[in-house]
Amino acid sequence: MKRWSRLAALATCLTAIGTNAQSQASDSIVKMDAALDAILPAGAKLEMLNADGFEGGEGPVWVQQRNSGYLLFSDIPGNRIYKWTPDCFRYPCPTTGKLSVFIEHAGNKDAPPPGAANSRGTNGLTLDRQHRLVMDATGDRAVERIEKDGTRTVLADRFEGKRLTCPNDLIVKSDGAIYFTDGAAGCLPGREDSPEKELPFHGVYMLKDGKLQLLDKDPDGIPPNGIALSPNERVLYINNGGPAPNQRKIFAYDMQPDGTVANRRVIVDLTGEKGLGGPDGIKVDRKGNIYSAATGGLWIFSPEGKRLGLVRAPQNIRFANLAFGDPDGRTLYLVSAKNLWRVRVSVPGVRP
Repeated sequence: MKRWSRLAALATCLTAIGTNAQSQASDSIVKMDAALDAILPAGAKLEMLNADGFEGGEGPVWVQQRNSGYLLFSDIPGNRIYKWTPDCFRYPCPTTGKLSVFIEHAGNKDAPPPGAANSRGTNGLTLDRQHRLVMDATGDRAVERIEKDGTRTVLADRFEGKRLTCPNDLIVKSDGAIYFTDGAAGCLPGREDSPEKELPFHGVYMLKDGKLQLLDKDPDGIPPNGIALSPNERVLYINNGGPAPNQRKIFAYDMQPDGTVANRRVIVDLTGEKGLGGPDGIKVDRKGNIYSAATGGLWIFSPEGKRLGLVRAPQNIRFANLAFGDPDGRTLYLVSAKNLWRVRVSVPGVRP
Protein backbone atom coordinates (compact mmCIF):
# COMPACT_ATOMS: atom_id res chain seq x y z
CA MET A 1 0.00 0.00 0.00
CA LYS A 2 2.83 2.34 0.88
CA ARG A 3 4.45 1.55 -2.47
CA TRP A 4 1.30 2.57 -4.38
CA SER A 5 1.04 5.69 -2.24
CA ARG A 6 4.59 6.63 -3.13
CA LEU A 7 3.90 5.98 -6.83
CA ALA A 8 0.76 8.06 -6.69
CA ALA A 9 2.63 10.86 -5.00
CA LEU A 10 5.37 10.66 -7.64
CA ALA A 11 2.79 10.79 -10.43
CA THR A 12 1.19 13.83 -8.85
CA CYS A 13 4.58 15.49 -8.57
CA LEU A 14 5.45 14.77 -12.20
CA THR A 15 2.08 16.12 -13.31
CA ALA A 16 2.70 19.28 -11.32
CA ILE A 17 6.16 19.65 -12.87
CA GLY A 18 4.72 19.22 -16.36
CA THR A 19 1.97 21.73 -15.67
CA ASN A 20 4.51 24.18 -14.30
CA ALA A 21 6.75 23.72 -17.35
CA GLN A 22 3.81 24.47 -19.64
CA SER A 23 3.00 27.50 -17.52
CA GLN A 24 6.57 28.73 -17.76
CA ALA A 25 6.50 28.22 -21.52
CA SER A 26 3.32 30.23 -21.90
CA ASP A 27 4.56 32.86 -19.47
CA SER A 28 7.78 33.33 -21.43
CA ILE A 29 6.00 35.86 -23.65
CA VAL A 30 5.02 39.05 -21.87
CA LYS A 31 2.56 41.25 -23.72
CA MET A 32 2.86 44.92 -22.86
CA ASP A 33 0.72 46.33 -25.66
CA ALA A 34 -2.07 44.99 -27.85
CA ALA A 35 0.07 45.70 -30.92
CA LEU A 36 2.15 42.64 -30.03
CA ASP A 37 -0.68 40.41 -31.30
CA ALA A 38 0.12 41.49 -34.87
CA ILE A 39 3.80 40.64 -34.40
CA LEU A 40 3.86 37.34 -32.52
CA PRO A 41 1.37 34.75 -33.83
CA ALA A 42 -0.85 32.78 -31.48
CA GLY A 43 1.15 29.95 -30.00
CA ALA A 44 4.51 31.59 -30.66
CA LYS A 45 7.24 30.03 -28.58
CA LEU A 46 10.96 30.21 -28.08
CA GLU A 47 12.75 27.07 -29.26
CA MET A 48 16.32 26.00 -28.62
CA LEU A 49 17.85 24.43 -31.71
CA ASN A 50 19.94 21.30 -31.78
CA ALA A 51 23.26 23.10 -32.26
CA ASP A 52 26.17 23.11 -29.86
CA GLY A 53 29.94 23.09 -29.74
CA PHE A 54 30.60 26.84 -29.86
CA GLU A 55 31.61 29.03 -26.94
CA GLY A 56 30.63 32.61 -27.72
CA GLY A 57 27.83 33.01 -30.26
CA GLU A 58 27.40 36.46 -31.84
CA GLY A 59 26.51 38.44 -34.97
CA PRO A 60 24.15 36.15 -36.98
CA VAL A 61 23.12 36.82 -40.58
CA TRP A 62 20.83 34.84 -42.88
CA VAL A 63 22.10 33.93 -46.35
CA GLN A 64 19.22 33.38 -48.78
CA GLN A 65 19.62 30.84 -51.60
CA ARG A 66 16.51 30.80 -53.79
CA ASN A 67 13.92 28.86 -51.76
CA SER A 68 16.31 27.86 -49.00
CA GLY A 69 19.31 29.29 -47.20
CA TYR A 70 21.38 29.09 -44.05
CA LEU A 71 22.40 31.07 -41.00
CA LEU A 72 25.94 32.23 -40.33
CA PHE A 73 27.08 33.33 -36.88
CA SER A 74 30.31 34.14 -35.10
CA ASP A 75 32.01 32.23 -32.32
CA ILE A 76 34.28 34.89 -30.87
CA PRO A 77 36.52 32.82 -28.57
CA GLY A 78 36.55 29.95 -31.07
CA ASN A 79 37.70 32.30 -33.86
CA ARG A 80 35.24 30.64 -36.23
CA ILE A 81 32.15 31.43 -38.23
CA TYR A 82 29.58 28.66 -38.07
CA LYS A 83 26.91 27.69 -40.57
CA TRP A 84 23.52 26.38 -39.49
CA THR A 85 21.29 24.79 -42.13
CA PRO A 86 17.73 23.99 -40.98
CA ASP A 87 16.20 20.64 -41.89
CA CYS A 88 13.04 22.27 -43.21
CA PHE A 89 11.19 25.56 -43.66
CA ARG A 90 7.59 24.44 -43.14
CA TYR A 91 6.32 24.88 -39.63
CA PRO A 92 6.02 23.15 -37.29
CA CYS A 93 9.59 22.26 -38.20
CA PRO A 94 11.97 20.08 -36.15
CA THR A 95 14.64 21.87 -34.17
CA THR A 96 17.26 19.72 -35.87
CA GLY A 97 19.62 20.88 -38.58
CA LYS A 98 23.24 20.75 -39.64
CA LEU A 99 25.91 22.80 -37.88
CA SER A 100 29.29 23.09 -39.60
CA VAL A 101 32.35 25.34 -39.55
CA PHE A 102 32.10 27.93 -42.33
CA ILE A 103 35.40 29.78 -41.77
CA GLU A 104 38.33 28.93 -39.50
CA HIS A 105 40.51 31.76 -38.12
CA ALA A 106 37.63 34.06 -39.01
CA GLY A 107 38.51 37.11 -36.98
CA ASN A 108 42.26 36.92 -37.26
CA LYS A 109 43.87 34.97 -40.05
CA ASP A 110 47.14 34.84 -38.11
CA ALA A 111 45.51 33.99 -34.79
CA PRO A 112 46.55 31.09 -32.54
CA PRO A 113 44.42 27.94 -32.58
CA PRO A 114 40.73 28.30 -31.58
CA GLY A 115 40.30 28.25 -27.84
CA ALA A 116 43.70 29.76 -27.07
CA ALA A 117 43.67 32.54 -24.50
CA ASN A 118 44.33 35.26 -27.08
CA SER A 119 42.24 33.85 -29.90
CA ARG A 120 39.77 36.50 -31.10
CA GLY A 121 37.14 35.85 -33.74
CA THR A 122 34.59 37.87 -35.63
CA ASN A 123 31.65 39.67 -34.09
CA GLY A 124 28.98 41.29 -36.30
CA LEU A 125 28.28 39.82 -39.75
CA THR A 126 26.29 41.15 -42.68
CA LEU A 127 26.10 40.97 -46.49
CA ASP A 128 26.78 43.69 -49.04
CA ARG A 129 24.92 44.39 -52.29
CA GLN A 130 27.02 41.77 -54.10
CA HIS A 131 26.10 39.15 -51.49
CA ARG A 132 29.63 39.14 -50.07
CA LEU A 133 30.17 38.55 -46.37
CA VAL A 134 31.23 41.69 -44.49
CA MET A 135 32.39 41.25 -40.92
CA ASP A 136 33.80 42.88 -37.83
CA ALA A 137 37.08 40.97 -37.55
CA THR A 138 37.77 41.54 -33.89
CA GLY A 139 41.14 39.81 -33.94
CA ASP A 140 42.36 42.00 -36.80
CA ARG A 141 40.61 45.03 -35.25
CA ALA A 142 39.16 45.72 -38.67
CA VAL A 143 36.10 45.62 -40.88
CA GLU A 144 36.77 43.04 -43.58
CA ARG A 145 35.06 41.50 -46.59
CA ILE A 146 35.26 37.94 -47.87
CA GLU A 147 35.55 37.99 -51.65
CA LYS A 148 33.94 35.48 -53.99
CA ASP A 149 37.24 33.62 -54.34
CA GLY A 150 37.60 33.33 -50.54
CA THR A 151 40.26 35.98 -50.10
CA ARG A 152 39.65 38.81 -47.64
CA THR A 153 39.86 42.54 -48.10
CA VAL A 154 40.49 44.93 -45.22
CA LEU A 155 37.98 47.76 -45.62
CA ALA A 156 38.84 49.76 -42.51
CA ASP A 157 41.27 49.23 -39.66
CA ARG A 158 42.38 52.74 -38.72
CA PHE A 159 40.87 56.12 -38.03
CA GLU A 160 43.17 59.10 -38.47
CA GLY A 161 46.15 56.76 -38.35
CA LYS A 162 45.15 54.99 -35.10
CA ARG A 163 43.97 51.41 -34.94
CA LEU A 164 40.33 50.69 -34.29
CA THR A 165 39.62 49.15 -30.90
CA CYS A 166 37.12 46.28 -31.20
CA PRO A 167 34.72 46.55 -34.17
CA ASN A 168 31.42 45.24 -32.84
CA ASP A 169 28.37 45.36 -35.12
CA LEU A 170 27.66 46.58 -38.65
CA ILE A 171 25.12 47.10 -41.42
CA VAL A 172 25.26 47.92 -45.14
CA LYS A 173 22.99 50.63 -46.52
CA SER A 174 21.34 50.22 -49.94
CA ASP A 175 23.85 52.65 -51.47
CA GLY A 176 26.73 50.43 -50.34
CA ALA A 177 27.83 52.53 -47.36
CA ILE A 178 28.88 50.50 -44.32
CA TYR A 179 27.94 51.67 -40.83
CA PHE A 180 29.62 50.07 -37.85
CA THR A 181 30.29 50.47 -34.15
CA ASP A 182 33.74 50.28 -32.64
CA GLY A 183 32.87 49.10 -29.17
CA ALA A 184 34.37 48.53 -25.76
CA ALA A 185 37.90 47.18 -25.52
CA GLY A 186 36.84 43.75 -24.29
CA CYS A 187 38.84 42.08 -27.05
CA LEU A 188 42.11 43.56 -25.82
CA PRO A 189 44.25 42.30 -22.92
CA GLY A 190 43.64 44.67 -20.06
CA ARG A 191 40.45 45.95 -21.74
CA GLU A 192 40.15 49.74 -21.49
CA ASP A 193 43.57 49.96 -19.83
CA SER A 194 45.22 47.89 -22.55
CA PRO A 195 48.45 49.32 -23.96
CA GLU A 196 47.15 48.16 -27.36
CA LYS A 197 44.24 50.61 -27.24
CA GLU A 198 45.05 53.59 -29.47
CA LEU A 199 41.81 55.59 -29.77
CA PRO A 200 40.62 57.45 -26.66
CA PHE A 201 36.96 56.97 -27.56
CA HIS A 202 34.56 54.36 -29.02
CA GLY A 203 32.94 55.43 -32.26
CA VAL A 204 30.04 55.04 -34.65
CA TYR A 205 31.44 55.16 -38.18
CA MET A 206 30.38 55.38 -41.81
CA LEU A 207 32.59 53.87 -44.50
CA LYS A 208 31.58 55.23 -47.90
CA ASP A 209 33.54 55.37 -51.15
CA GLY A 210 36.66 54.30 -49.30
CA LYS A 211 36.43 57.14 -46.76
CA LEU A 212 35.97 56.43 -43.05
CA GLN A 213 33.97 59.09 -41.21
CA LEU A 214 33.25 59.36 -37.49
CA LEU A 215 29.53 59.97 -36.87
CA ASP A 216 29.34 59.87 -33.08
CA LYS A 217 31.34 58.65 -30.13
CA ASP A 218 30.39 57.12 -26.80
CA PRO A 219 26.66 58.00 -26.90
CA ASP A 220 25.63 59.02 -23.40
CA GLY A 221 29.22 58.38 -22.33
CA ILE A 222 29.03 54.63 -23.03
CA PRO A 223 30.62 52.58 -25.88
CA PRO A 224 28.20 51.88 -28.76
CA ASN A 225 27.13 48.32 -29.45
CA GLY A 226 24.31 47.14 -31.76
CA ILE A 227 23.32 48.97 -34.95
CA ALA A 228 20.34 48.90 -37.31
CA LEU A 229 18.53 50.97 -39.95
CA SER A 230 14.83 51.63 -40.27
CA PRO A 231 13.18 50.02 -43.34
CA ASN A 232 13.15 53.35 -45.21
CA GLU A 233 16.75 54.04 -44.12
CA ARG A 234 15.79 57.39 -42.65
CA VAL A 235 16.65 56.46 -39.04
CA LEU A 236 19.80 54.88 -37.64
CA TYR A 237 19.53 52.97 -34.36
CA ILE A 238 22.42 52.48 -31.95
CA ASN A 239 22.43 51.02 -28.47
CA ASN A 240 24.99 51.25 -25.70
CA GLY A 241 24.18 47.95 -24.04
CA GLY A 242 26.54 46.97 -21.28
CA PRO A 243 26.52 45.34 -17.86
CA ALA A 244 26.02 48.52 -15.84
CA PRO A 245 22.44 49.68 -15.12
CA ASN A 246 23.00 52.98 -16.95
CA GLN A 247 24.15 51.19 -20.11
CA ARG A 248 20.72 50.09 -21.27
CA LYS A 249 19.51 52.55 -23.87
CA ILE A 250 18.64 52.59 -27.56
CA PHE A 251 19.24 55.80 -29.52
CA ALA A 252 17.79 57.02 -32.80
CA TYR A 253 19.49 59.37 -35.25
CA ASP A 254 18.06 61.10 -38.31
CA MET A 255 19.88 60.14 -41.49
CA GLN A 256 21.08 63.10 -43.54
CA PRO A 257 21.27 63.26 -47.37
CA ASP A 258 25.06 62.79 -47.28
CA GLY A 259 24.77 59.66 -45.10
CA THR A 260 25.77 61.31 -41.84
CA VAL A 261 23.43 61.50 -38.83
CA ALA A 262 21.90 64.17 -36.62
CA ASN A 263 19.50 64.62 -33.71
CA ARG A 264 20.55 61.81 -31.41
CA ARG A 265 17.80 60.95 -28.95
CA VAL A 266 16.93 58.16 -26.52
CA ILE A 267 13.91 56.17 -27.68
CA VAL A 268 14.28 53.17 -25.33
CA ASP A 269 15.57 53.23 -21.76
CA LEU A 270 15.76 49.87 -19.98
CA THR A 271 17.51 51.31 -16.94
CA GLY A 272 16.30 49.46 -13.88
CA GLU A 273 15.17 46.34 -15.75
CA LYS A 274 16.45 43.17 -14.16
CA GLY A 275 18.27 40.58 -16.21
CA LEU A 276 21.60 39.72 -17.75
CA GLY A 277 23.26 42.49 -19.74
CA GLY A 278 21.87 45.46 -21.60
CA PRO A 279 20.75 45.97 -25.21
CA ASP A 280 23.09 44.12 -27.57
CA GLY A 281 22.07 43.03 -31.07
CA ILE A 282 19.26 45.02 -32.70
CA LYS A 283 17.12 44.42 -35.82
CA VAL A 284 13.95 45.83 -37.40
CA ASP A 285 11.05 44.32 -39.30
CA ARG A 286 9.44 45.64 -42.47
CA LYS A 287 6.93 47.68 -40.47
CA GLY A 288 9.71 49.36 -38.53
CA ASN A 289 9.26 47.52 -35.23
CA ILE A 290 12.50 47.20 -33.28
CA TYR A 291 13.80 43.92 -31.84
CA SER A 292 16.64 43.90 -29.34
CA ALA A 293 18.51 41.12 -27.57
CA ALA A 294 18.51 42.94 -24.26
CA THR A 295 18.05 42.72 -20.52
CA GLY A 296 16.15 39.54 -19.72
CA GLY A 297 15.41 38.34 -23.25
CA LEU A 298 14.14 39.55 -26.62
CA TRP A 299 12.43 42.94 -26.41
CA ILE A 300 10.05 44.20 -29.08
CA PHE A 301 9.37 47.93 -29.49
CA SER A 302 7.35 50.09 -31.85
CA PRO A 303 9.29 52.35 -34.28
CA GLU A 304 8.87 55.13 -31.71
CA GLY A 305 10.31 52.97 -28.93
CA LYS A 306 7.08 52.00 -27.17
CA ARG A 307 7.38 48.71 -25.30
CA LEU A 308 5.26 46.07 -27.00
CA GLY A 309 6.47 42.83 -25.49
CA LEU A 310 9.22 40.62 -24.17
CA VAL A 311 10.17 37.04 -24.97
CA ARG A 312 11.89 36.00 -21.78
CA ALA A 313 15.23 34.23 -22.03
CA PRO A 314 15.59 31.01 -20.02
CA GLN A 315 17.26 31.38 -16.65
CA ASN A 316 20.98 32.22 -16.84
CA ILE A 317 20.78 32.73 -20.61
CA ARG A 318 21.69 36.03 -22.24
CA PHE A 319 20.80 36.57 -25.88
CA ALA A 320 23.70 38.28 -27.64
CA ASN A 321 22.38 39.02 -31.12
CA LEU A 322 19.67 38.13 -33.61
CA ALA A 323 18.78 37.90 -37.29
CA PHE A 324 15.67 37.36 -39.38
CA GLY A 325 15.89 34.21 -41.46
CA ASP A 326 14.16 31.50 -43.49
CA PRO A 327 12.85 32.11 -47.02
CA ASP A 328 9.81 34.01 -45.72
CA GLY A 329 11.88 36.19 -43.38
CA ARG A 330 9.58 35.34 -40.48
CA THR A 331 11.90 33.28 -38.29
CA LEU A 332 13.89 35.26 -35.78
CA TYR A 333 17.14 33.48 -34.89
CA LEU A 334 18.90 34.37 -31.66
CA VAL A 335 22.35 33.39 -30.44
CA SER A 336 23.52 33.13 -26.87
CA ALA A 337 26.98 32.11 -25.74
CA LYS A 338 26.55 28.38 -26.37
CA ASN A 339 23.08 27.98 -27.87
CA LEU A 340 21.03 28.86 -30.93
CA TRP A 341 17.35 29.76 -30.64
CA ARG A 342 14.40 30.72 -32.83
CA VAL A 343 10.92 32.17 -32.58
CA ARG A 344 8.41 32.61 -35.38
CA VAL A 345 6.97 36.08 -36.03
CA SER A 346 4.16 37.40 -38.21
CA VAL A 347 5.97 40.35 -39.77
CA PRO A 348 8.96 39.62 -42.06
CA GLY A 349 12.22 41.20 -41.00
CA VAL A 350 14.54 43.53 -42.87
CA ARG A 351 17.53 41.52 -44.11
CA PRO A 352 20.74 42.48 -45.91
